[in-house]
Amino acid sequence: MSHVHIAPHALRAAAIFSILTRLKESKKQGMDLIKKLRMYDGEEVEGYKEADLKEMQTEYLDEGMSGIDPRYVINRISSALIKGDLQCMNALDVLRAIKDGLDQHPSITKEERERYLNFISIARKEYDILAKSEVQKAFVYSFEESAKTLFENYLDNIEAFCNWSKIRDPLTDEEMEPDERLMRSIEEQIGISENAKKAFREEILIRISAYSRKGKKFEYNNHDRLREAIEKKLFTDLKDIVKITTSSKTPDESQLKRINEVCARLIDGHHYCPICANELLKYVGSLLNR
Repeated sequence: MSHVHIAPHALRAAAIFSILTRLKESKKQGMDLIKKLRMYDGEEVEGYKEADLKEMQTEYLDEGMSGIDPRYVINRISSALIKGDLQCMNALDVLRAIKDGLDQHPSITKEERERYLNFISIARKEYDILAKSEVQKAFVYSFEESAKTLFENYLDNIEAFCNWSKIRDPLTDEEMEPDERLMRSIEEQIGISENAKKAFREEILIRISAYSRKGKKFEYNNHDRLREAIEKKLFTDLKDIVKITTSSKTPDESQLKRINEVCARLIDGHHYCPICANELLKYVGSLLNR
């Protein structure tokens, strides 16, 4: 089937669904299956530490030993691949194929089917997050530079805030109070509350100091939550442009140019093909218009 392109995140969506069927609910307060899946995948989850992960791994000795059969998932992907004149298969195609096959699955109960449909829905939501993130990065022209500029600005302000000092305006050279609005506009992207902002800012400065002692430069992507906050902030600022551009039935010349540029970035930098790049833009446009 080498003539069919597999879009980025298509197999990840199938994996998320498959693994959710094999996880067991943790007794830990506030821990749901998707948080557990992320922690098992090596991601940081707010409010939980390495010790919580180890504790969960010993909670059920038979965890992972039951759930959807991998062969079923492979067969459903195969059935999606051989449909008509398919040239590219994306995450939605995979999840749809898995869903369509549940009615013909002989060995699952009605209750299991309901659970599995819920897991398909969760996998779809996880894909939605990934899809928006891909488009967000492709839309921000020279994304890395924009992110670094915002990051440096944020660092200048939190350093002044934590040290009870002022920052110097680069244009007028006058001293100013730290820009609270800017700092909060970034922190709110990841749910940092007013009460938690001081601890978060101090934690960033401690991390910078630790990097400095090792002779390393602290970059915005060295801290997962700060990276997420910066990316979301950039995307929020661009959201209206993205929404108008991706949902326009008859894009004008400037919108068409932007769409072509974004598609080119998705193809060159993220392993999309022209078909799935265009489908991704339309899909994210529909998500933003809901």
